[in-house]
Amino acid sequence: MKTNPFISISQAEMHRSGRAGWLRAAVLGSDDAIVSTASLMIGVAASSAPKVAILVAGVAGLVAGAMSMAVGEYVSVSSQRDAEQADIGLERQELATEPQAELQELAMIYVKRGLEKDLAMKVAEQLSARDRLGAHMRDELGIDQTSLARPLQAAWISAASFASFAVVPIVALLIAPAALRIPMIAAFSLASLAALGAFGGQLGGAPPGRAAFRVTLGGALAMAVTAIIGRILGVSVG
Repeated sequence: MKTNPFISISQAEMHRSGRAGWLRAAVLGSDDAIVSTASLMIGVAASSAPKVAILVAGVAGLVAGAMSMAVGEYVSVSSQRDAEQADIGLERQELATEPQAELQELAMIYVKRGLEKDLAMKVAEQLSARDRLGAHMRDELGIDQTSLARPLQAAWISAASFASFAVVPIVALLIAPAALRIPMIAAFSLASLAALGAFGGQLGGAPPGRAAFRVTLGGALAMAVTAIIGRILGVSVG
């Protein structure tokens, strides 16, 4: 039985683009959870604070970070959604009042992409007959109906992913001997960042190694800086 290669390719691309919104929110929340919580805890630990103070800092960072991510993602994606809806509303109004002009505009888009004028007009007419607004959204506005911004989805995914992965440095603290608190928090966190980076890169179609290196390097720099600051403050205040 023969298979159509164009169907399999389009399905793969659709699946990847369809998960772009929630994947972005999940990866951003997870990476930020590990980097910010681990950095906060390492900074406090470097100041020679007791274990309970480091734990309180980690838990506070988890709760505050999850709420901040949820609110931030909701506001950001809501703004994007409002802009998309405004563009769609304007396009719907123009299609109702000037349908022929909009058809000509759609055809000219295809001409600029390389089609002959007659063929471009036929394509515009056929696509408009099937879904006039959808054709203009996709080819004029660059908006895909299947990937419209979803504020609530982005908010809860970001909060859940942040809360879940912020537990990593907290667990490392709980099982680490007193003399190895900072190294174990850093090791657990960097290993998790590398795994997350590779996983996110694979899902998004990017090279896993490059993605893992990028997030691990950034996390290591953040932890190093906060450790230095925590050490300086601990010495000066102490």
